[in-house]
Amino acid sequence: MKRLLAALLLLVGLVVLGLWIGPRFVDWEPWRARLAELASTQLGRPVTLEGPVQLTLLPQPVVRAGGVAVGEAGEEYSFTARLLRVRLDLGALIGGRLSPREIALVGADLTLPWPPGPLLALRPPSWITQLDANLEDGRVRVGDAVLEGVSARLTSGGLAQSLEMAGAFSWNGRATRFTASLGRPGWDGIATFEMAVVLPEILGNARGVLIPGTGFEGQIEVSGPDLATILPSPPGPFRAAGRLSASAELIAADELAIEIAGNPARGAVALRLLPAPRLDIALVASRLDLDGWVGALRAGTTRPWPISIDLSAEAGLYRGLTLRRLRGAAFLEDGRLTLSDISLLLPGETQLDLAGATAGQRLELVARFAGPDLRASLAAMGLPVAELDPTLLRRGEGRMRLVLEDTQAAMPEFTASFGDIQISGAGVLRHGARPALGLGLSIDTLDLARWLPQGFDPVRAGRGLGAVDLNLRLAADRVIRGEAVLERAALDAALEGGRLTLRRLSGRLAGVDIATSGVLALAPQLRLQDLNFEATGSSARDLVLLLPGDWPDRTALAEQSVALRLSGGGTMEALALRGTAELGELRLEASGTLDVPQRRGNLGITLRHPGAPRLLSEAFGLSAGEWLGEGSFSLIASLAAGPRGISAESFELVAAALRARGALALDTALPRPRLSGRVTAESLPLPFPGWRALDPLGVQALRGLDAELALEAGRVAIGGATAEEAIAILLLSEAGFRLDGLRARLAGGRLEATLTGETQPGLPPRLALEGRLTGATLGEKLFGLPVDLAAARGDVGFTLAAVGHSPAALISTLSGRLQLDLRDGVLAGLDLVGASAASAGADALAAEAAIREALLSGATGFERLEVEAALAAGRLRLEAGRLVAEGGATASLGGEIDLPRATLDLRLLARPAVPEAPDLGLRLTGPAAAPRALPETSGWARWRAERG
Repeated sequence: MKRLLAALLLLVGLVVLGLWIGPRFVDWEPWRARLAELASTQLGRPVTLEGPVQLTLLPQPVVRAGGVAVGEAGEEYSFTARLLRVRLDLGALIGGRLSPREIALVGADLTLPWPPGPLLALRPPSWITQLDANLEDGRVRVGDAVLEGVSARLTSGGLAQSLEMAGAFSWNGRATRFTASLGRPGWDGIATFEMAVVLPEILGNARGVLIPGTGFEGQIEVSGPDLATILPSPPGPFRAAGRLSASAELIAADELAIEIAGNPARGAVALRLLPAPRLDIALVASRLDLDGWVGALRAGTTRPWPISIDLSAEAGLYRGLTLRRLRGAAFLEDGRLTLSDISLLLPGETQLDLAGATAGQRLELVARFAGPDLRASLAAMGLPVAELDPTLLRRGEGRMRLVLEDTQAAMPEFTASFGDIQISGAGVLRHGARPALGLGLSIDTLDLARWLPQGFDPVRAGRGLGAVDLNLRLAADRVIRGEAVLERAALDAALEGGRLTLRRLSGRLAGVDIATSGVLALAPQLRLQDLNFEATGSSARDLVLLLPGDWPDRTALAEQSVALRLSGGGTMEALALRGTAELGELRLEASGTLDVPQRRGNLGITLRHPGAPRLLSEAFGLSAGEWLGEGSFSLIASLAAGPRGISAESFELVAAALRARGALALDTALPRPRLSGRVTAESLPLPFPGWRALDPLGVQALRGLDAELALEAGRVAIGGATAEEAIAILLLSEAGFRLDGLRARLAGGRLEATLTGETQPGLPPRLALEGRLTGATLGEKLFGLPVDLAAARGDVGFTLAAVGHSPAALISTLSGRLQLDLRDGVLAGLDLVGASAASAGADALAAEAAIREALLSGATGFERLEVEAALAAGRLRLEAGRLVAEGGATASLGGEIDLPRATLDLRLLARPAVPEAPDLGLRLTGPAAAPRALPETSGWARWRAERG
């Protein structure tokens, strides 16, 4: 048994070895036609085998034939394959039949017409119960689409069952797995078709029918973890379902219900195949992630076909900004992105329209905007418009052209109108570690109060922009700041590396051309360099109107030409400045230092004019030639200023005959400014407008500040009177002023007086003068009257008060008392002694003539003259007057002087030589400038006549 079993095993081994090796040495050429016929029967198309044929029996019967051609060359569904492999049924093969159990085409190169023609009909013989065919390492062309590395399995359960396909291929570099089911075509050639495709980034399923000559119609469902991997779209999971149709020209999916990253949408996708492939996408959504779409479109430059995207959404979120009513289209081809018909609604109801295209990494856009409340739109973008004038940036419209690149964003063109404001310009922003912004703008009217934020600090703003380089060119027809208007303004400035450079700021301000430049270093500390300022104009009239106060408005000085020059530099703690100013012939030279943080500074000034009287006339309208004299004007002062005010540590003033020096300090930190110091004058000429002048004296202006000034003058001249060695204390307050402790030498005597003034709001000033002149000597006529004091010495006491703005008003309201106590004087214009002696003459007529002559001429020396007078409403009434002449003759004085009207009515009564005779009188009446002297001798004449 053992030998028999061993022999049997050896026999089986030899048989197996023969079955394994034997077929390799057998010529199978006679089987070529049978194999071709068998393949033709299974595939329904003619099959030609041109290559060698081999049979392998073990481990299973397999026939391999090379040089495979299916179908007639040039007809539909014809193709070639590198190898045909047929797995045979072993039992049928032993029985002399070829029964295929699997057919495989290796390396097939198949071109399928699109749309499909008459479908491939697999018509197996009736004794075949199933089909199992494979396609390995093939290439399939469907229209312009090429599927590489196709490996598929085709199975069919029978004549009435569909053809099932499953496998994998590579398309456009993506590995794809698929399953498909192709139903048997009906009498009309229409076959059902269902296919599922699985990629790493997409899962798709399509079901429908294949229509010969037309294509495919059915439904499609697509989903995936990230839509951005297959389309230029935001990243995120997606799902879509809708109707799918395919033809030779178009593959379209419409009526799509889409969900992208959890957001529902509707849309359609169409792949146009002719004349060239193109993908069109239309999407309608309630809300879109615009950041993702914009980023995807900018990055999606390597797509195999041109792509057109049409988006529509009720709302979209872009960089945190909610946009509404979004519409737009984008077209991507050969790396070029074209945007068209983009419109959206910004917050504030601003309509924005965009269109543009890319060139490489460059995106060019044209934008138009219009809205009723641009302020709200800009605020929503995070711009600080809340601090601007609330009426600014409301209704407006404009147009701009933008060029966006990786390294910069440029705005070559910009025009806009905001209400009545017109703006145009261009700009560029260069990206990098230190961004650089260049901006050029033209504006018709720039109101700084409206455009500058409240509490704007240019230094703080410059520091805030320290991380950005900025170049700014600004041109404006008019720049307004309050009442100041700068015409034809031009600004050229830069902020680079912590340095704020003002290359030039120029314009015309109030008829004066100005220009300034300089550099402000922001770090490590603020430092001003190369400051230059110039202003020139033919007239300063409009410029001085911008200065606070009423002076020198509407004066001749304001009509003069003006020139200003200022230069300097340094840190803010020690800023050195120097400059000159010329106003007509008036020239100011100044230099000093400023401590800006502490608001302190020292300044030396020199002010000069060749003619002091002319300066007073041009600056104040005063005629100073008579009282000031002729000569130049100069003021040299050393000033110091700080938070509490300004002080002149020393000053020297020369104005024709006026010579003064001293020190002054103005404290502005008090509730009312206070002026203190001392003024010493060698010569102090004062104007005297005349007693009948109607112009206000300007006393009310003294209410503007408090003061305590020590005044000294070697010589004071006013109205023809001259005082020497004058000293006084000037006190100013809100209630009025006081010239206290006034002492001076006047007419050889000593004057002591006090002048006070009350200046209540709404009321005329009230002045009071009280004092006494002692030891004065009179050496010439005092009043210029027909009867006048020609010489005397003595004392004068006075107490006077008046109310009014002008000298004429003060004279009209003058009241008070006046006392004269004169000695050893001369009364010119009458001869009391001669009149008394003439009254004793024997001839009455001759005596009367002599008396009259003596009363109208000559002079009277007197030993004493005493007068008591009262003033009321400007009328001087002599209450008591007594004259004692040399030789014992006496006289009394009486009468009244009307100062406002300049008229007088005075009467002098002298005693005659005969004691019992009536008094001899002289009356002065009429205008004070030319009174009439009327002797009164009628009483004496009657008395003499009665005596016979």
